[in-house]
Amino acid sequence: MSEQQHLLEMSNDENGLGKVEIAPEVIEVIASIAASEVEGVTQMRGSFAAGVVERLGKKNHGKGVKVELAEEGIKVDVYCVMKFGVSIPVVAQKIQDNIRQALLNMTALDATEVNIHVVGVQFENQKVEPEVEQEV
Repeated sequence: MSEQQHLLEMSNDENGLGKVEIAPEVIEVIASIAASEVEGVTQMRGSFAAGVVERLGKKNHGKGVKVELAEEGIKVDVYCVMKFGVSIPVVAQKIQDNIRQALLNMTALDATEVNIHVVGVQFENQKVEPEVEQEV
């Protein structure tokens, strides 16, 4: 694999100032933040190694997102946990729209695929009052 496969080069022939290269990690961070902003998404799911690194203090902003640069274009896979009670297809569509719009606004790139993988459902944490036995 060549060095060019790891960076996405944007060509803008209008100005002769130079070229712009965007690393896939930047796209991961943008997509992760855009997905987290959608109502109904409780958390993003990363790998075990990312979880260990995050516990040690380093924040992983690209958590739960995998970006693949292919000949056809940019493919984004998002792994998230949804809140119980939301419509999963509606929230997934909002995630796709939000990621596409964020990438377009920030990088002028259009993703060819934005795949949403729902890996869990977060239930409402209800506190159960302990029953106190009264002496009669």
